[in-house]
Amino acid sequence: MKVDKLKIRAIRARAVAAPMKRPLHTSIAAVTVAPLVLIDLQTDGGIVGRSYLFGVSKSALAPILKLVEGMAEMVKGDAVAPFDLEKKLRARHALLGVHNIVLFAMSGIDMAAWDALGQALGQPLVRLLGGTPRPIPAYNSKGLGIMERRKLEKEARELLDEGFSAVKLRLGRASAREDLEALRAVKKAIGAGVTLMVDFNQGLTVAEALKRGRMIDEEGGVSWIEEPVRADDFAGCSRLAREIATPIQIGENFMGPEQMQQALAARACDYVMPDAQRIGGVTGWMRAAALAQGAEMEMSSHLFPEVSAHLLAVTPTCHWLEFVDWAEPVLEQPARVSAGHVLPGERPGIGMRWDEKAVKRYAL
Repeated sequence: MKVDKLKIRAIRARAVAAPMKRPLHTSIAAVTVAPLVLIDLQTDGGIVGRSYLFGVSKSALAPILKLVEGMAEMVKGDAVAPFDLEKKLRARHALLGVHNIVLFAMSGIDMAAWDALGQALGQPLVRLLGGTPRPIPAYNSKGLGIMERRKLEKEARELLDEGFSAVKLRLGRASAREDLEALRAVKKAIGAGVTLMVDFNQGLTVAEALKRGRMIDEEGGVSWIEEPVRADDFAGCSRLAREIATPIQIGENFMGPEQMQQALAARACDYVMPDAQRIGGVTGWMRAAALAQGAEMEMSSHLFPEVSAHLLAVTPTCHWLEFVDWAEPVLEQPARVSAGHVLPGERPGIGMRWDEKAVKRYAL
């Protein structure tokens, strides 16, 4: 197929609430279903590019859908050229601001365009971006929320039994003592040799984060402390990165590579973990990966394992893939996990196909 002739015919967006095998309770919110926006970028050549967005809550899906639909009208008839599409959509939304759900919608279209382009060229995304498919080290992030100790111990063992050698624990309980008890319980349950990360989900003040961070330093055995304070408090994060020995991980809330650059300039972290829908899709990710390479900083992913496996395979400072199965109920073929690694799909593009019966069942 002549890629230069491929044009966007229409973009369809649908909302679903996919069931979660393990509802997740964090320090600031509970996620019991996965509210998703499924995007189909239809081309005049018959190819359909696909992507999905995570709305966090059902109430956010309607405005995200409207934004995608509005952008679809703006790019209808345009060539399937992701860089050009991104430039056009950024210009059209400059006055509104390319942040939050505006950026989500743009990212969804970007990922679907890259998927369509890969299909047109008969190449999986990783090869389209100049890389080679390879297993990406992953940690199981589907559970270990705020729950009582015995449930934590049981769930930690179950997460490892799914074929992983790394897991993430959510912290941010009412007291530092409770967090320490949870940390010790999980460490005991998983044993030595398992990689353990912890995530406060922005639940602490800087002073409390210093207290609990030093507690974690003394306890040992933690690979990183994720989002201890408000995500955009780069000054506070910088202080924590200076004064706490355990590496500080942020980045899932970077709104585009521009905000990642600000965080790097502020020395706000030791590691970064962009999110595909917040960083700007495939296009934004590639720019972020270049920033991480320039800073010699390890870069992980947040959610979206299906596309993240492709993106991390071409990321020079590739670190960890965060594995969740939240889109699995509506996918024909879920992400492949083997020996604690996620493998990029072999199909052209990102490689996702919807299970239309499931989509109909969970439609909103």
